[in-house]
Amino acid sequence: MGTLASRELELIRSQFAFGLRERIVTNNAASTQPPLAVWELLRDLSETYENVHRGQSDASITTTAAFEASFDTIAAWINAPSRLTLSMHRSTTEAINAAMYSLMADFRDGDNVVTTLLEHNSNYVPWHAMCREILPRFGRHVELRLARFDRESGELDLDHLASLVDARTKLVCCSGGSNFLGTKPPLDRVRAIADAGAYAQPDGRRGALLLVDAAQLFASTRLDVQAMDADFVAFSFHKLLAPFGVGVLYAKEVLRETLPPFLYGGDMIADGRVFPDRVEYNELPWKFSAGTPNILGVIASAQTLRLIVDLVGADPVRAWFRTDDPLDPAAVDAAMRTVAGHAASLTQRAMDGLCAIDGLHVYGVPRGSERTPLVAFNVEGHSPFDLARALNAQGVESRAGCHCATLAHRDLELDPAASCRVSFTVYNSPDDVDRVISAVRRAVDDPGRFASMPAPVAGAAAATVTSRG
Repeated sequence: MGTLASRELELIRSQFAFGLRERIVTNNAASTQPPLAVWELLRDLSETYENVHRGQSDASITTTAAFEASFDTIAAWINAPSRLTLSMHRSTTEAINAAMYSLMADFRDGDNVVTTLLEHNSNYVPWHAMCREILPRFGRHVELRLARFDRESGELDLDHLASLVDARTKLVCCSGGSNFLGTKPPLDRVRAIADAGAYAQPDGRRGALLLVDAAQLFASTRLDVQAMDADFVAFSFHKLLAPFGVGVLYAKEVLRETLPPFLYGGDMIADGRVFPDRVEYNELPWKFSAGTPNILGVIASAQTLRLIVDLVGADPVRAWFRTDDPLDPAAVDAAMRTVAGHAASLTQRAMDGLCAIDGLHVYGVPRGSERTPLVAFNVEGHSPFDLARALNAQGVESRAGCHCATLAHRDLELDPAASCRVSFTVYNSPDDVDRVISAVRRAVDDPGRFASMPAPVAGAAAATVTSRG
């Protein structure tokens, strides 16, 4: 499936506030824009604003029901067996940290963790801290190993990955989609490599556990955690049209049952089951829900998923938003095919146009190959930060920096360790892409023109700048 038809796209774009200010939003790999209907939902939820699992009032009962139903919606969206496999966190970063702290006590002296140079800092730094800062204080030494990637194609070096996995590899951590190089590693092969290590897990299973950072994958692919067969999958909703503040950690139920929680206190304790000599934990999934959660954020995030199905017309028979009806897997599949196809088409359009600019180099997956919907690039003789500022002066919102993919930037020996990046989602248009290309070309051809130009700050100013074409 390719780019959405003009009429469909305009209908989608009309549901977002950024269109009122003529913003060209192409920093979507960092965060997407929530639809107006989601902000309205949050306002309406204030009518029954109350805590969950902590009251007998009608408001508490109503809010609790909506909160718990949200777990079912999210489980259905990623094809998880049930809500028992989910825990909610503040972000993908916190979700990965939750997995690290829950697993940490199980690591034995001489074990190792294998991850890759493709990773976001959030799927490297926690394991670095565990192996090199935390566990050594307890006299345990766990090695951290890093798999290479091909510097031209951005593809993960699977042979090198396999060479690092052995009988003492307890965990393999891998990005599902790079936020810099666009790489989508073949997770089925990564799973096979993890299994081949034959690590003796505490429950008697053989093979390394697999954790997938799916932050970018979630934004452009229908996640199917059962088909993926990962032990842990982390992602966050602000990558797919929901507000900030909610990340998810999926974990297989057998792990949920046996692993200790990440945080302690509050809702993760079984009601009334605290004694001087012991504490009994709550049933799943609340065992991993210490304290008061981001209740409204979880409800809004789950409802955003339902709204996506409605926005792209994946189910012409009914509307899913503001209901708790069991999601139809076929409607979810259709919705994400549309989102993915549209974003992929825009990404290839951007690749074609940007690669025609003299001196511009795109990193990672080459033109014509499947990639996450982003393009990271540098232009010879131009600072990526200056490029991003010049784009902003023309109303184009990009991002310059290492994108928290510091390992890959350093492996490519970039100085500074930075690139300029544009990224796309379902509300972007072909015109957005063409404006990005034109803005980059102007920034390269006449950099001095934008050196002192103030950034657009309001709708009228932005419209004045972007209308130059």
